[in-house]
Amino acid sequence: MSKKNREADRASRAAAALAEQQREERRRRNRMVGGVIAVLLVIVVGGFFLARALDTTTDVDAPAAGSEFGLTIGPDDAPHSVIIYEDFLCPYCGQFELASSEDLAGLAADGKVQVEYRPFNLLSSIGDYSERSAGAWKIVLDESGPEVAKEFHDLMFENQPSEQGPFPTNDDLVDWAVEAGADEGDVGDKIREGAAADWVADATQAAFDAGVQGTPTILLDGEVFQDGRTAEEMAENLVEQLQ
Repeated sequence: MSKKNREADRASRAAAALAEQQREERRRRNRMVGGVIAVLLVIVVGGFFLARALDTTTDVDAPAAGSEFGLTIGPDDAPHSVIIYEDFLCPYCGQFELASSEDLAGLAADGKVQVEYRPFNLLSSIGDYSERSAGAWKIVLDESGPEVAKEFHDLMFENQPSEQGPFPTNDDLVDWAVEAGADEGDVGDKIREGAAADWVADATQAAFDAGVQGTPTILLDGEVFQDGRTAEEMAENLVEQLQ
């Protein structure tokens, strides 16, 4: 190879190396920008749902217990009443439920409190699981009775998915309903078909009409209960007041 050709070859390789370096630099910048955007989206979206889930409004009406939108445990003449508005997808509801369910059930059985659970569809903007799970719960309540519906309620929180999914299918909901004690012949097709969608819409509107803006919203003797910085702490303080 002549000196002229060798110089041309070196120049060509140098140009190719420079071009590859420039491409890699562009890819690095794009990855950095993409990462920053992803983090910002997580912060913004997470903050939005946190604000909705942990709304601190105290301007909530206290409708009488035993409405068509709830499941009541405990006697009518109990000295205290608790109403819990919840969404089966809400992680704070899940934390509150896991921390309070056993104690509230025991206090209700002892006649110290009447508790009403009112599921509705708060987190509709991140999929249809909130609607499907609330509807499945209503179907089980109607077809299998309150004891089975309470067990189904507890199972859905025990198996609660992340807000990012993947979300349980309707077949999963049927399986949990059967595990709770429901007859698949009574509830299976209705859950798979979403037969209680209209009820969910009505329950959700009733919650909004009452002033509920986040979940869990807890009413103790008609007043919004917010004693606690976390869902677990709220559960502990609520149970303490009901002893």
